[in-house]
Amino acid sequence: MLKKLLFLLLPILSFSQNVILSDNAKVSILTCGTAPVSYAMYGHTGIRITDYINQIDVVYNYGAFDFTTPNFMLKFVKGDLQYFVTNENYYDFEYNYKLDGRSIVEQELNLSKEQKQQLLNELNSSLTSEERFYTYKFIDKNCTTMVVDKINKILGSEVLKQPKSDQSYRDILYPYMSDFYMKLGIQIMFGTKVDQPATRLFLPLELEKVLETTEYNGQKLAKPTKVLNEETVTTPFSFVNSIYSLIAAIVILIVLNKKGIQITYFIFAGLLGLFFCLVGLYSLHQEILWNYNALLFNPLLLVFAFYYWKNNTQKIILFGQICIAFTLIYLAYIVAKVQLLVVLPIIALHLFWLIKIVLKEKKK
Repeated sequence: MLKKLLFLLLPILSFSQNVILSDNAKVSILTCGTAPVSYAMYGHTGIRITDYINQIDVVYNYGAFDFTTPNFMLKFVKGDLQYFVTNENYYDFEYNYKLDGRSIVEQELNLSKEQKQQLLNELNSSLTSEERFYTYKFIDKNCTTMVVDKINKILGSEVLKQPKSDQSYRDILYPYMSDFYMKLGIQIMFGTKVDQPATRLFLPLELEKVLETTEYNGQKLAKPTKVLNEETVTTPFSFVNSIYSLIAAIVILIVLNKKGIQITYFIFAGLLGLFFCLVGLYSLHQEILWNYNALLFNPLLLVFAFYYWKNNTQKIILFGQICIAFTLIYLAYIVAKVQLLVVLPIIALHLFWLIKIVLKEKKK
């Protein structure tokens, strides 16, 4: 307890490469729990280095960014916003996560003194060199992958890696999305990259699982997991933020049966599809490229809405049938995918309105 009190009073010392770690130094991977907000949905990974002899207890974090960056939102959307590595006193780190009610678990690594020293030197070098800044990639370069790459480099081979399975990146990500409308939005924003077989170890809690079983030089790479803070974040059920509210809204739209509402909906859906088709011309985020959700939110719905507004029967039937065909192709494509349930109500609304309108026009 006295040691902890002293650490609270001590500032973080100069972490230059001249610091020589003692034999009692420890290197740990910290995994922080998830929270409903978007930036905490998948958790966080940090590297903790503790050496009481040198009065060091510091956490290195990848994934920090500066909100005051000029044109922040444009850079964020484009995918060239620069992220960077930071370090902070462990007790400051712990306080912030406790404040958010998020769990913290620690897995101490069985590394040699030389490996610990090399890791410390490389982490400190990252703080003061061009390596400090990097272009964030959702799957390929984030707070977890940067840590995995650092540890693998110290170990001399790809010891930490994603277990082989038939799971796609989307399959792995899906259970983490507890907020329904955030889940829906993310599912329709993601393109084909996240449907590829998962070969990259890229999520904090997945790294925690891998560390529990990974062996190195004939022994477990990590010591038994130690819980530093119990998770207290809870997400109570909310009808408003659930698939039931989406279904209720769709039923209301159908019951109202107003042409103006239908036209507005098709315009919105068409504009969304147009965005999916064009975003690749601007954004560098590979996860949103080649987005097959444009088959459902088809830009041709804009044309259909225009002719529906103009009461052009021939064109309504033509473009209505085309949009029905694209919707059915989309349904066939995702029928075996994990996101089917969340988008099914929208598919049903599309088909119901399009088929109903086309059949009505054919009877004229």
